[in-house]
Amino acid sequence: MTSRQISKKQDPGPGDLPPTAWAVLGLLSFPGERTGYELKKWADASLRFFYWSPAISQIYAELRRLESLGYAASRRSGPEEPRTKRQYAITEAGRAALAEWADSAGDVGPPVLKHPLVLRVWLGHLADPERLRERVEDHIARTRGELKEVRDALARAGGVADWAHPQVALRWSERQHLAELELAEAMLADLDGLGTLGPPGTPSPRRPPGTPSPGRPPLGTPPPGTPPRQGAGGPLTQG
Repeated sequence: MTSRQISKKQDPGPGDLPPTAWAVLGLLSFPGERTGYELKKWADASLRFFYWSPAISQIYAELRRLESLGYAASRRSGPEEPRTKRQYAITEAGRAALAEWADSAGDVGPPVLKHPLVLRVWLGHLADPERLRERVEDHIARTRGELKEVRDALARAGGVADWAHPQVALRWSERQHLAELELAEAMLADLDGLGTLGPPGTPSPRRPPGTPSPGRPPLGTPPPGTPPRQGAGGPLTQG
């Protein structure tokens, strides 16, 4: 077998592309050229709210793969610079392949749920009751912050025709974060309702439902600086 045959055998075809490759190609499907760094920023401001944001190394690996398949093309943005950045854009072949994949009849499968906090609560019979409660409160605070980021992204995307479907996905993410807050606060109430939170025989003081730990904001407090739902328009990321 020749080296050319080996290379051809090892090169993945369109059907072998992982979801991350399609996600990166999807980022390129919107108007404009972008560097790998800009794609990472964009993924952090959009994809991570409902899927995930690939690491910068993964993005560059997928860009190389997509370019080798003819699905993406790149050019140097400044040949005179010592460390020239490359701008990437989707090709017609890439757009056709992405459209076929997005419209394929195959089952997309159920969402994968891995909730580290719920796993810790599941093992709560081995945990310190107050530490377990603080973990839930930390999760609530973090979710509030993420909800604000989702709403910021919605405000930036508002009124831009090219972002109609991303706005639908972001509105779903907003509702999902609101539901996550409700579930976490209900979990706190459930923990407060237990006579014993720790190992069998370990008593725990019962805290009235909705009462925060010392130094923490009351539950249900909206995220500070939450912008109104309607924005003035613009891309999902700035700069």
